[in-house]
Amino acid sequence: MASSTAGTPAASNPPSRFAKLLQPSILLGPAGLWLLLLLVFPTFIILEMSLIPGARLGNPPGPYGIGNYLEIFKPVYLQVIWRSLYFALSTTVFCLLLGYPVAYWIAIKAPKRWRNLLLVSFILPLWTSSLLRAYAWITILRASGLLNSLLGLFGLPGQEWLNRTPAVLIGMVYSYLPYMVLILYASLEKLDRRLLEAAADLGATPQQAFQKITIPQTLPGIAAGALLVLIASLGDFAVPELLGGASSMTVSRLIYNQFLGATRNWGLGSSLSMVLILGVSISIALLLKYGDRDAAGS
Repeated sequence: MASSTAGTPAASNPPSRFAKLLQPSILLGPAGLWLLLLLVFPTFIILEMSLIPGARLGNPPGPYGIGNYLEIFKPVYLQVIWRSLYFALSTTVFCLLLGYPVAYWIAIKAPKRWRNLLLVSFILPLWTSSLLRAYAWITILRASGLLNSLLGLFGLPGQEWLNRTPAVLIGMVYSYLPYMVLILYASLEKLDRRLLEAAADLGATPQQAFQKITIPQTLPGIAAGALLVLIASLGDFAVPELLGGASSMTVSRLIYNQFLGATRNWGLGSSLSMVLILGVSISIALLLKYGDRDAAGS
């Protein structure tokens, strides 16, 4: 009997190669356009401005050169860059030293039913503005503030930390410690506890098990948390400005002064911006390569 093809739907043609390329372009197009207009083009404008020595508002553009980048090597600017790196690295180290025990206790020691509540309680300060948190620390650390009042009750001498380096470090560690704890908690939660039990059965002490098992398994999370805090603290503007005062000039404040301050040296400000962008880009590349992506995205 002859087979009939009547009523059988025609086989759909497979999508062409052009259609396969067009579909993701349509989906990514709006976000890509937004990224292009607000990130890529402005970055190229800053790069061009950084290559115009002495570029200032209202002055005609001069010939291109690297004079602005050479000016960065002046001792006064190198000191500001070093201070920014010092704040960022110190904040990262303190956040790691303080955050790891907290994340370890929440992920390993705390009862499972309380872990989410503990995490929410720990990140509760992030629900308020960073400016409000900085002003709260001003109230605590000023000469007539809460800290010196408590020290006076115990007969201890008052401390003058406001507008100095300790106040900046306290404010920055307070701001970024929750991020470190969240990333480390996500990494510690995936810890294979069977290895800890096996180490205990083989006679390893808790300290040995921590050094040989816990630390190596959480190294990607440590790298992710450290690099994330480093990136965020390197460009922090509000905390050093409010808690450190004029003596705690950072790269962010220096860039602000070049664009909106009295000097209005847009060329130097652009070159400093490009140096900061380069530093952040290198940190992000290291984060993507060595960090725990699941922990960083938690």
